[in-house]
Amino acid sequence: MTLLEGIASARLRIDEAAAAAGRADTVSLQLAVKTRTPDECREAAEGLASLGLPVLLGHNRVQEATATAPAIREVPGSRISLIGPLQTNKINRALACVDAIDTIDSPGLVDAIDARAQRIIDVLVQVNVSAEPSKHGVRPDDAPRLVDAVVESEHLRLAGFMTVGLNSPVEADVRAAYADLRRLRDDTADRVGVATADLDLSMGMSGDLEWAVAEGATIVRLGTAVFGPRRP
Repeated sequence: MTLLEGIASARLRIDEAAAAAGRADTVSLQLAVKTRTPDECREAAEGLASLGLPVLLGHNRVQEATATAPAIREVPGSRISLIGPLQTNKINRALACVDAIDTIDSPGLVDAIDARAQRIIDVLVQVNVSAEPSKHGVRPDDAPRLVDAVVESEHLRLAGFMTVGLNSPVEADVRAAYADLRRLRDDTADRVGVATADLDLSMGMSGDLEWAVAEGATIVRLGTAVFGPRRP
């Protein structure tokens, strides 16, 4: 399977999942390009563009985003998000190469980014809805305080929420965690006075995208479903 075929197949999975869930809104495909070379990232961006899709790529590591950003930017309209944890000592490098940070998990990180940013940057609040110790993200009960820190900042714009799904083969359990994030998004929209549609839900990956879409995901992050197994 070529990369272009992988992208088309992934897009079809998303569309079929949305149809099965009775969704009429848009669910975006974001390509998770961890460990991919600059040439592979450019090819991925070109593939999305050739199919008329938004050119959304997500990097787990700042150093990989830095290395591949010039190649990705050769494709007009490309957008790079950081989908892995951000250390404060890498904030300047991140701001130089990404368009959005999808892993905001503490008020301290909000303050550190706000102090260094010289432009408005979209962010997602990362929530650990599964309560798994191995997962990054703020606890659901602490999310409102983190949301307030983002809303009160000068340079960060709240664009929604992100989570990594529960590591379980049990559909009901995985979907319950995703439903918790959807309810948090809905409550937040009411509380801060924005439309629900203005807050994305980035949830669902290659193994569980159908369950995430059924629970309201507006962005799914796919890597292995498009590229095959990750490199070490």
